[in-house]
Amino acid sequence: MARTLYLVGGPMGVGKTTLCRLLEHRLPACAFLDGDWCWEMDPFVVNEETRRLVLDNIVYLLNSFLHCSVYENVVFGWVLHLPETWAELEARLDTAGWRVVRTVLVCTPEELRARLETDIAAGRRQPDCIPRALDRLESCRRLPAAWQRDTTGLSPARVADRLLADTLENR
Repeated sequence: MARTLYLVGGPMGVGKTTLCRLLEHRLPACAFLDGDWCWEMDPFVVNEETRRLVLDNIVYLLNSFLHCSVYENVVFGWVLHLPETWAELEARLDTAGWRVVRTVLVCTPEELRARLETDIAAGRRQPDCIPRALDRLESCRRLPAAWQRDTTGLSPARVADRLLADTLENR
C-alpha cells in the first residue's frame, strides 16, 4: 500500500486540527504535525525571519516523519492559504515513494464566522481573528478547486469520512 502524506490547509476555525486529529486516529501508523505548533513562541512575532524559521522547522519535521519507516501516513495541517507557500513546502519535502493528498477546507463565510464566535465565547480565540480568517478563506477559494472541500453543515467526522473514502478510492 502506498504511503500517504495528507496536506490540509484552510483558514483558522474551519476545522483543520479537528480533521487532522480524526485522521491521525483512523489511519494506520500515522504521524500528525500541526503547523501552529511551530508558531508557539512568546513574544509572538510575525516577520520574514520568523516565517522562515517556522517553515524550516515544518520542513525538517515533516521530512523526518517521511523518512521514518514506522509511518505509513503523515498528516499535516496549517493555514496554507497562498499558492507560493504550497509550492515552497512541496518543493522542499522528500516525497519520493509517497502519495501526496492536498486538501483545502472551506465553508461559507457565515459558517466560518459562527465557528469562530463559538471559539471566542469559549476563550480559545481573540475577536480580531475573524477578519483575518475571512481574508484567508477568500485566499483559499482561489486555490485549485480540486483541492477544496466544503465543510459547511458537515460534522468533522463526516468530513473525515468523505476524505478517507475519496483517498482510498483513488489509491
